[in-house]
Amino acid sequence: MTHAELLDVYDRDVRGSFRTRLPQGWVGEQDGPLTRCLTPHGGFAMLTDDSSHLTKAELEALVARTFNFYDNHNRGFEWKTFDHDRGDLRPLLAQHGAQPEPAEALVLGDASALAGDVDAPTGLTLGAVTSRADLERVAALESEVWAQDWSWLADDLEARLAGPEPVEILLVEDGDLAVATAWLVPLAGTPVAGLWGGSTLPAYRGRGIYRALVARRARTAIERGYATLQVDASDDSRPLLERLGMHVVGRTVPYVTTCTPADAGVTPST
Repeated sequence: MTHAELLDVYDRDVRGSFRTRLPQGWVGEQDGPLTRCLTPHGGFAMLTDDSSHLTKAELEALVARTFNFYDNHNRGFEWKTFDHDRGDLRPLLAQHGAQPEPAEALVLGDASALAGDVDAPTGLTLGAVTSRADLERVAALESEVWAQDWSWLADDLEARLAGPEPVEILLVEDGDLAVATAWLVPLAGTPVAGLWGGSTLPAYRGRGIYRALVARRARTAIERGYATLQVDASDDSRPLLERLGMHVVGRTVPYVTTCTPADAGVTPST
């Protein structure tokens, strides 16, 4: 597929389906083309339908209603924006006090091109985990890699394991030490599955762990009937994914508002 066709897949099957597949514990509502949610740890909003038909005044009113909604719930929130959204959206978010965080690349590719027979490096083990103890180890590893409190992640992953299309959570270990993790998130009702959470301790990078995690999740995606893989990729992972044959089709930038202490540290993903 061309980049334009892959972007259409993203808008139709990832953004467009979001409101019908909210994670457990999320409460969403639709306001025209916008889906806004209360999550266990904050809030999340995203245009899930085309907004080009809105007048400038209608867009301004939608933005104002959304900020009032989260203010009334005493929640900080993330509004996930895209470079191919209408150009007057981001300035409106900034006017209301939301701050942009680092951009991530929208990366998509064919699962079959990534599903090679790649094993973990010698001396390391790679396997799927489901126990609460291991989910807490995954959360602790993410906290260490990103120098943030990701303790909430254990609850999030546990809920996703109990969903109708459970995630596959992978953990790479050196003996008893958790050194890398990643998970596959099938987007139920679509041909797309997401590659989320890929993180490796600095001392273990450059040894092929990331490639092994991608290959394992690609194989699982194919087994479950998902032909396309999608990643919101940081500048660290984007070059690796491109070398594996995936394609950058755009960018996403989260605009966030100040969170209360109870809401801090959460950046929901789609």
